[in-house]
Amino acid sequence: MTAVEAPAPLIVSAMFGRADFLWLDGMRRAHFPPERNQIDAHLTLFHHLPPSLEGEIAARLAAATRGVPPPEATVDGIMMLGRGVALRVRSPALAAIRADLAQAFAGCLTPQDQAGWRPHVTIQNKVSPAEAKALHAALSAGFAARPLALVGLASFFYRGGPWQRIAAHRFSG
Repeated sequence: MTAVEAPAPLIVSAMFGRADFLWLDGMRRAHFPPERNQIDAHLTLFHHLPPSLEGEIAARLAAATRGVPPPEATVDGIMMLGRGVALRVRSPALAAIRADLAQAFAGCLTPQDQAGWRPHVTIQNKVSPAEAKALHAALSAGFAARPLALVGLASFFYRGGPWQRIAAHRFSG
């Protein structure tokens, strides 16, 4: 007999093009403490949605991507996270998609997801402030903005470890 898994919160993230995923995930693997790095590089739109919304999330992500061209995006800066470093992402079109989804789920958002959205890809976290400052300085010294390929939106269950993918919806316009 298999145990039924308890409902788990849902996460929504943007999906990267292959070359950008390899670059970002390589950065994460190089700088994130290995014992704490349980997931691949990601750009989170929502951190914690109720599992009861699984069907509605699937429908809304399909509608947000079907016939829609991939949003233009840029990695445009290095962010300090206190005990880590992230690459800041700028994408007005993705921000508009997220705003529409946030409006649809307004009554279900956690305080973290209600707060202003700061799109970023975390490449280091849970290190000493000095280590984070050193990486921030090193990356900032040679930084140049670069385009970022966003190819879709995905939903996941969060069960305390690696994320469990539910569905992926590719932009198709």
